[in-house]
Amino acid sequence: MKIAYLEDDEGQVEHVNKLLASRGHECYPFTDGSQLIRRLKREGFDMLLLDWQVPGVSGHQVTLWARANLGEHVPIIFMTSRSLEEDIVAALSAGADDYMIKPIRKAELMARIDALARRTNQHSPRNAESIELGRYRIDPGTRTCYVGGAPIELTSREFDLALLMFQHVGRILSREHIGGTVWGQPPSAISRTLDTHVSRVRAKLQLRPENGLRLTPVYGHGYRLDLVGDPQDS
Repeated sequence: MKIAYLEDDEGQVEHVNKLLASRGHECYPFTDGSQLIRRLKREGFDMLLLDWQVPGVSGHQVTLWARANLGEHVPIIFMTSRSLEEDIVAALSAGADDYMIKPIRKAELMARIDALARRTNQHSPRNAESIELGRYRIDPGTRTCYVGGAPIELTSREFDLALLMFQHVGRILSREHIGGTVWGQPPSAISRTLDTHVSRVRAKLQLRPENGLRLTPVYGHGYRLDLVGDPQDS
């Protein structure tokens, strides 16, 4: 894979660069987030490894920019010395897919890179068929949701969440399953952001009975998306 690495510690850059190269990956190091953003405007990467705090534009700011401006979901792993819950929630809420606490252990890093690459390939099937339910169409290839033929603007994380729910209409999705599938994290680490994302998806897609679908919480378990009839028949 072609991996961009944002880190200002030269020793750490050399260490990770050698590790990635030994596994057949191409590592492109950056010491300032603004440099990385300029590069992202010109070319794509398969994954981003971002240190939270670097001189200039931080890894957190790069994540916010990437999720707002890149049409394709690029997997992002945060590598940080911050370990407080609110810092982890902030990183995940900004759009990071995974995080690691420094000092970085090489076996764990490679395992997380491999696991995230597998999840990304599973969740972004370019040739997958669209899902059509009532007034809704979900196109995995273009990562676009349509309501009544009109495209709805969703973040990458919101799209992954919507796709998961539409793939399992009528079934209860546990918080564990949602957290593991969409975030790659246990629900305890992302409880607040999980509920916030569900609320945003419900509002943006107007998931209510008059549109043929209802999204409801299932107390003590998770959420369920139900088909309640075709509004075109009413």
